[in-house]
Parts: sequence; structure tokens; C-alpha cells
Amino acid sequence: MTTEAYHALLPPKSPQQGVLVWIWKNLFNSLSNSLLTLIVLWIVYEVATGAIRWAIIDARVAPANFRECIDAGGACWAFIQAKWRLILFGTYPYDDQWRPALALILVVVLVVSSCFPASWATQERRRWLFGLWLVGLGVIGVLMAGGFGLSHVEVRFWSGLPLTVMLASVGMVSCVFVSILLALGRRSEMHVVRWVCVAYIEVIRGVPLISLLFMANIMLPLLLPAEVNIPNILRAQIAFIMFFAAYMAETIRGGLQAVPQGQYAAAKAMGMGYWQTMIFIILPQAMRITIPSMVNLFIAGFKDTSLVIVISMLDLLGTANAAKADPTWLGLFAEAYAFVAVIYLTVCASMSWYSRWIERRIAARQQH
Repeated sequence: MTTEAYHALLPPKSPQQGVLVWIWKNLFNSLSNSLLTLIVLWIVYEVATGAIRWAIIDARVAPANFRECIDAGGACWAFIQAKWRLILFGTYPYDDQWRPALALILVVVLVVSSCFPASWATQERRRWLFGLWLVGLGVIGVLMAGGFGLSHVEVRFWSGLPLTVMLASVGMVSCVFVSILLALGRRSEMHVVRWVCVAYIEVIRGVPLISLLFMANIMLPLLLPAEVNIPNILRAQIAFIMFFAAYMAETIRGGLQAVPQGQYAAAKAMGMGYWQTMIFIILPQAMRITIPSMVNLFIAGFKDTSLVIVISMLDLLGTANAAKADPTWLGLFAEAYAFVAVIYLTVCASMSWYSRWIERRIAARQQH
């Protein structure tokens, strides 16, 4: 059948499918909706015009002096030009900041390459992807810490965006595996395993993340032998994994409960054992169900890395605070926070967009 013949068989388009008709039917179909629409449009207009005036019209990119930048009333982007390296890389040695920049690029390449379903569609490709991650993490470690001809940089100098990305990415990937074990343990028929998992989840969910960071930074060194010295970044990483694994375990447990009991019975009828059933039948379905909730936790985890400032670690927000503390630029802070907010928004929006794309892809496959 030709394209013309196919379109001829379709019913004629309704005249009510235009944009103006949609706006009238959905935004101005009653007096209350009309008033609410006008109020929202007025608020958006005021906020947008104010932001554009501050960020573009009244902004100063290269002022003659600091006072001119202050008196203009708009954004002083010269501050970002002077401090962007401090905000992004913090206290990392200035001449070696190309190393964390390259490490960030490698992290992005690894993450993006893992986001395509084709990269883990077959077992051979999954092996290649796993090997790529191992090699990539090794290269990133060498770039950040030194070695192979690169000067050594202590962990305490790791700060800014590299610290935020490492804490978030390593923490979220690790807590997925821990949370799966916790969710399965909470549903286990072995009473001791179930009680231990329930106690862990309830205790960790009952305390704030800041308290875990304080315990990892202060209490953990006191409990360990004197000769054992765990870096701050590793202690903070353990606290993040412990905290978000408890929350994610409950999310995955909800997904496990949503899988129909017939799936368990079918796997048992095929002679599959417990772990075969979970790995190949139940967990893939449960993980698909929990995609929105898990992405929500990923976003929260990325933003909560800013809490490491309470244990004297400078993440992206911490380096922004350090930049605005310079007496030369005293009084400027909105520009630093706006710069950081754009980075946070870009990363979080990318994760949200990817989750919606995965959901649409799964829905399309299920329809076929």
C-alpha cells in the first residue's frame, strides 16, 4: 500500500487539534482556570524578565573595576572568569588541574557508553564494558593520585566537581548492589538474615546523612587500630553507600513485591533455583518497575554530596563558598551559586531525561 493510499484511509483530522484550540480547552475553559493561567503567566513573566535583566542586560563581563561591577546591579561574570578553576577543581594543584579535567571527561565517556542498551545487549559486550570500566577507573585513579611519571597529589587536595562526581557515581553504583542484597535479605526465609537486614534498614533510615558522615569521620578512626588510616574520601564514600543503600533497598523490595507470583511459579516449574530465578526472571522485572524511584534517589545522592562540607571536604558547593570568600570579590555570591546551579541542573536533568527515555523504550518493547 502506498503512502497516499494509507493516508486516504485515515479519518479526517479534527478541526479541534490546533494549538489555539488546545490552549482554549485546557487553559481558558472556565473562569477559575483563566484566572489561574493569567496569574501563572504573570509570575513567569516577572521572574523571567528579572532573571534576564540580571544575567544579561545589566551584567558586566569585563568591568573596568570591581566597584563598577557592583554598582551596575546585574551579574558580575568577571567573578566567574577569575574563579571558575577554583570552583571546578578547588585546592587541586593549579598547574596539574588538567588531570582532574581529563578524569571528568573519562567519567562522562564511561557513563555515556554504558547508557546505550546496545553496549550491554550481549554477554560479550557486557564483558567489554566491564573491562572498559576497570581500565577507565584505573586511568582516573592514576590521573588524580599520580604515578607513571605524574606527581603525587594527596587525597585531601581532591575537591570541587571531581570530588562530587566521584562520590556520587561510585556511591550510587555500589549502593545498587548492596541494596539488592538487602532487599533480598529482608524477604529471606532465614530469620537471622531477615532480622539483620530489617534492623540495618530501619536504623540507617532513622538517622540523617550528616550523622553518618560525622560517625565515619570521627568515630570510625577511634574504633580502628592506630596503624589503620582510612582517607577522608573513603570514609565519606562508605557513609554514602550505607545511607542510600538502605533507602534503595526498600525501593527494590517494592519492585520485588510488584512482580506477579506466577513468575516465581513458572521459574520453579522450569527447575530454576533461587538465585537463577532472581537473577534472570525476578530482578530484571523489579528493576524496570523501580526505575523512576531509583533515578529519584540518584538525583538526591548527587545533590547530597554537598553535605561533605561538614567534615571539612570541599565539594562543588564548598569550592563555590571558598571562591566567594575572597576579599577582592567581597559581596558577590549569586554568580557563584548560579554557576554551580547550572551544573547541578544539567546533571540532574540529564539523569531524569535518560530515565524517561528508558521507560519509553521499555514500554514500546512491551507493546510489540
